[in-house]
Formats: sequence, structure tokens, C-alpha cells
Amino acid sequence: MTRYLVYDVFTDAPFGGNQLAVIPDATALPEADLQRLAAEFNFSEVTFVYPPANPAHTARVRIFTPTTEIPFAGHPTIGTAVALAEMGHGPDMVLELGVGPIRARAEKGAAQFTTDAALERLVHPDPALVARALGLDAGQIRTDTHPPIMASLGLPFTLTEVTDRTALAAIQTDIAAFRDGTARYPGALDFAQLAYVRADDRVAARMFAPLDNIPEDPATGSAAATLAALLAQTLGRDLVLEYAQGCEMGRPSRITLHTDGPRVTVSGRAVPVMEGRLIYRG
Repeated sequence: MTRYLVYDVFTDAPFGGNQLAVIPDATALPEADLQRLAAEFNFSEVTFVYPPANPAHTARVRIFTPTTEIPFAGHPTIGTAVALAEMGHGPDMVLELGVGPIRARAEKGAAQFTTDAALERLVHPDPALVARALGLDAGQIRTDTHPPIMASLGLPFTLTEVTDRTALAAIQTDIAAFRDGTARYPGALDFAQLAYVRADDRVAARMFAPLDNIPEDPATGSAAATLAALLAQTLGRDLVLEYAQGCEMGRPSRITLHTDGPRVTVSGRAVPVMEGRLIYRG
């Protein structure tokens, strides 16, 4: 039987943050079962850990949402790093992800990783469509810092600044608009939306990917990192951001983001909440 662990990530208390299932040794699992297991857990992501291709590295990590495998995501990287540290690895480690090796450090329930992937500015979606997807009026979308933009550090998100916390709290997603956005902008990760407000170095955000069976995500480290890279480029200076997500869901998450030129470091904590074994017969 194969062991699994469940962590709450980007929180220091159980039942906050974003849930992550980690399979610390997935070598015995049939390839055809990986997506089905991710759908069975029905968390925003599940990680499957394998021996590294490069013996100098720590592990190879595959990340699955309920509907697809993805090359990179933030809370799975943080949570898996914490799990590996608690299994005796680290504190410094290199994780082989779909975007390539990522350097991470984890100890005492805290982890960080740094990505130096180049920020890709993919397209400016129609602000009216973005407003419709978020269930907001067009006047609640801010464009003075940047208009809605689909950008990526390995995973694409549409990043949109809204006028205030009232607008952020009022978001009610429109599935038809997400389908329209997916059709208009191929390769858009089902038109995943990150909406945020910023006050100096503090960001409050919500992320929605309902077409990927993620109606709302409590914490999205890859989107947060992409936002930090975008803001640093747009503002022309390095940033240290305290980023909050999941508050409206009752699962508050906290992420710290540092930019250093093209590099973004994502930091947070993770706590174990469950452990068990897969007992199904494939």
C-alpha cells in the first residue's frame, strides 16, 4: 500500500491555507491512476514524488490538479518541500518540476523556493470579459497600474487589480464567461483569474479556476509569484510583498514574496493534518 500525507500550506495552523496531498513515494503507482487519484482527493493539487533523474537533486515532483498535470505550482512546491524536510531531506534541496529544477529550502515547517523563469506577458484579455467572469462592474476593474493581463512564470493567470476590498469580496464568478475566455485565449489554463487589491507592500487576492474544478483557491503561490514579477517590472523596482488569500473562504493563507531582478522567492509555512495509505486495487 502507498502512503500519502495531507498538508495545509501557506498557514501555520491546521484547517487554514491550501490543502495538498503528497504521495512521498509514487514509484509503485500505475501512470494511468495518477490523474484519477488527483480527482479522488479533489484538492487543487496533488504531488507525486519520485527519485530524481539527476542524482545530485533531491526528488522529481509531478503536480496534478483534479483535471490535468501542470508543470509548476507554488503551494505544491512549498508543501512538498516541507514534507521532504520532515522525512530527513534538506534543508537545501533541488526539486525537478515540469519547468525544470527549482531550488528550495525547508526546515521547521517553513519553506521557500526561488524561480528565475522569465515573466511572459501573453495577452491583454478584454476588460469587459474579465469583469463579466468576476461578476463585477467594469468600473470596479483598475487599469492605472496595468490593465488585466494574462502572464506566466510557467503557468498562465489573468491578473486583474480591482478597486477595493469591497469589490474583491463581491466577486461571483460567471462560468459562461470563463468558457468564453478559454475559447478566445487558447492556452489560458481555463482562463484562471487572479483578482487583487494592493496597499503599498500588502496584497489581498482571490483566485478562481472553475473550469479546472477549482471554484476558488485558498492560496496560489504560482499566481502570487507571477503577480510579484509583474508588479516589480511595472513599477521598476524590487519588492517585498505580504500576500493574503483565502480569507473570504475561511481558509486564510499568508505568502511572502521577494523579487530580485528577474528572480522571485516565495516563502510560507505548511502543517501536516492527515496521513494514510491508498488501499484501492488498480
